[in-house]
Amino acid sequence: MRGMPRILAVCFALLFLSSACASSRDVIILLPDEQGKTGAIIVSGEGGEQILSEPRQAVSVKPGTAPGKPFRMPEKEVRTLVGPALEALPQPPIQFILYFEHDTARLTGKSAKQVDDVLRTIRERAPVDISVVGHTDTLGSRKYNYRLSLERAQAVADILTAKGVDPSIIDITSHGKDNPLIPTGDQVAEPRNRRVEVTVR
Repeated sequence: MRGMPRILAVCFALLFLSSACASSRDVIILLPDEQGKTGAIIVSGEGGEQILSEPRQAVSVKPGTAPGKPFRMPEKEVRTLVGPALEALPQPPIQFILYFEHDTARLTGKSAKQVDDVLRTIRERAPVDISVVGHTDTLGSRKYNYRLSLERAQAVADILTAKGVDPSIIDITSHGKDNPLIPTGDQVAEPRNRRVEVTVR
């Protein structure tokens, strides 16, 4: 769920919260992502539209009328109104990229140290599902690279299970040379493509 604005509609009756929405208006609030960024949305109603493009920008919409003028909702008010809904949202996936030495299933020194971050995230977010996807650069044949990237993915999965991660929650996939992180021509040695992507959901 990275980079996508979160949009919540909250129900009002006049200026007060109401459980009876039949006579109420909706307030659409544009919320930032985990990095504090938002995209933009267009809120349309009969006879007009408004653009929301800033964090916590909101607009009132009543059936059969044009949206009202956008306004900035204070953080405290947002939390009061939609805090429980925000807390109920699933946490976004976290992805780690681990790199490998040339033509091996051996992690680089820096990536080997990063495994601790992966394990910490798994423990903090449990219960989780984990995908481990192996990749290679474009040197060699497609068949060879498929096998090598599978070995890399399996090597990472083995490290995780050796540290206590349940193997039943790990999904292992091999992409070989087909999905490079850095697009190159064929038979190009690109260290950043020799990787395993670990996604913790």
